[in-house]
Amino acid sequence: MAAKEGKPSYEEARDELAEIVESLEDGSATLEESLKLWERGEELAKICQEWLDGAKKKLDAAKKPAE
Repeated sequence: MAAKEGKPSYEEARDELAEIVESLEDGSATLEESLKLWERGEELAKICQEWLDGAKKKLDAAKKPAE
């Protein structure tokens, strides 16, 4: 799993998030289960955004001309 001390990779977080969305969309979960899935989905979305933000910073730094 871990890229950084327990933090899933972007791909792992994205895949788990997709599974959660599918579970929520099929409507078979109880209200309590749905709330737990939603909370986990929010955590995963934040992790994905952190990975994307980090990648963007690296790309921006690489594109910046050397001074």
